Amino acid sequence: MRVTVDSEQCVGAGQCVLNAPEVFDQDDDGVVVLLRAEPDERDHEAVRTAGDLCPSASVVLQED
Repeated sequence: MRVTVDSEQCVGAGQCVLNAPEVFDQDDDGVVVLLRAEPDERDHEAVRTAGDLCPSASVVLQED
């Protein structure tokens, strides 16, 4: 799995951070920050959930 984020599109809802804190963070303005573009397998389900819940579709997943 490979993850990308569109920080320009992010609305700062924080669903990504709540669901996958090992992969996502937020900056001081609440905009998503990607910590790991290739998350560990144990985080894949949480990253999928984060992508599904992102209201601005800023989290993009590419499955292997």
